[in-house]
Amino acid sequence: MERLRAPGGCPWDREQTFDTIKPYTLEETYEVLEAIDNRDWPELAGELGDLLLQVLFYAEMANEQGLFSIDDVLDHLSTKLVDRHPHVFGDVKADTSDQVKRNWEALKDEERKKKEGAAIAKDEKRSILAGVSSKMPSLLEAQKISSRAAQIGFDWPDVEGLFDKLREETDELREHLKQFPALGPRPPGRGVAGSGRVAVPEKLQEKLEEEVGDLFFVLVNIARYLSVDPESALRRTNRKFRRRFQWMEERLHASGRSADDAPMEELESLWQKAKNHERETGEKTA
Repeated sequence: MERLRAPGGCPWDREQTFDTIKPYTLEETYEVLEAIDNRDWPELAGELGDLLLQVLFYAEMANEQGLFSIDDVLDHLSTKLVDRHPHVFGDVKADTSDQVKRNWEALKDEERKKKEGAAIAKDEKRSILAGVSSKMPSLLEAQKISSRAAQIGFDWPDVEGLFDKLREETDELREHLKQFPALGPRPPGRGVAGSGRVAVPEKLQEKLEEEVGDLFFVLVNIARYLSVDPESALRRTNRKFRRRFQWMEERLHASGRSADDAPMEELESLWQKAKNHERETGEKTA
């Protein structure tokens, strides 16, 4: 990487900055996750290399600016691993993963308090939500900020309270839908994106977005209560839908047609057959 960034190296690599590399970092991260989901271990080895390249790229650019080096990155990581595993590198006892997790959270909380103390010394107020990036995927951000709030007791007493909240938010959304133009919400239809879409007043559209966001947030909290990763859960559902839809398309293509040519009744029938095929054979309808 040092050679690629040096004079006479790669023109593209030399032009890159922290900001231009960010999109690739996100892309490579998702490709790592996809390889894991597919249990494609040879592919994972390559994707992990691509992800490591991002770290080396940032470190080399920082080194050029005199900010830090790859050695500093590794030193920070090594120190954090030692500090957060006192049951391995120190005298703290932790025989179960639950104990390890509690110790880990306590150590992170202590680190946070130290940062808050430094902020107070500078006459700043530091939020408990500080450190949760608003740039991460929205599902992950929701999970992180709700977990932080729960640490100080700002949480539902039980999962039934969450289901009550889910019903409340659903009712609020349905109430706003009464303001929808004549005939109410309808699917936009086939063809060009947006064709057939009902024009919605801007204020109503903003309110609908807010209410749908509230629904997502409650669902993320339900996932947190059940120790389910919402991002992984939704990816799994996306893969399931993709498998079944492509199974439908294969049957239509075999008859010389595409999904655009089939009426909704036939598509629904094929969808049920795809689900039944998975249940009866135990196979994924890839």
